[in-house]
Amino acid sequence: MKKSLIIIPTFNELDNIQKLVFDLFDMHKEGVDLLIVDDNSPDGTAGFIEDLMQTVSRLHILKRPRKMGLGTAYTAGFKWAIEHKYDYIFEMDADYSHDPKEIKNFLKTIDSCDLVIGSRYLTGVNVINWPMSRLLLSYFANIYTRVITGLPIYDCTGGFKCFRREVLESIDLTKIKSNGYAFQIEMNYKVWAKGFRIKEIPIIFIDRQQGMSKMSRKIVKEAVWLVWKMRIQHFLGRL
Repeated sequence: MKKSLIIIPTFNELDNIQKLVFDLFDMHKEGVDLLIVDDNSPDGTAGFIEDLMQTVSRLHILKRPRKMGLGTAYTAGFKWAIEHKYDYIFEMDADYSHDPKEIKNFLKTIDSCDLVIGSRYLTGVNVINWPMSRLLLSYFANIYTRVITGLPIYDCTGGFKCFRREVLESIDLTKIKSNGYAFQIEMNYKVWAKGFRIKEIPIIFIDRQQGMSKMSRKIVKEAVWLVWKMRIQHFLGRL
């Protein structure tokens, strides 16, 4: 059986993670492990996971000293997954905006491609409970990204994804410096530029019910400039 690892970054996600861990393991009795990358959450997220690890062998944690950003959390998780020889490696949010029931659809699709992206915009706009301003920002950010970079992806900024290990092994993760929206764009662009097979599958994205969003103006600004930087680097053969 192929081994899968779901990487979930956390910062003050205790209320969500207490339920999500059990939902994931109830749905997947074997072959799917879970790695929590926690940025020293004051709410005790790491302590809860460490206690649970005493009885749940498929649960793991990476503890970081402070809030360091989404991109660095995922790259740390990717390195851990590569080291432990997982075949399929997921990105997933802790807040139930990504439905754990969709994992099985990712695992079916990854058999025939190298990166699966859960897309909010493949079949229209499948987003629930976002304010119109946030929805328009996300929707037009993806159009902007496609136009500038040429990426053949409807949802360039989505964070529900599954990689084959070989894809991540081919990317120099030490050179990934972006976070938030920009991190997702950068990873997608590098995968596409290397000629790997990318497949989008439709998902329904439901805004978080617990906790606070990590979105900020800094994250948006980073993404705006990153697309031009990558396009130029690709043109110059420096990507």
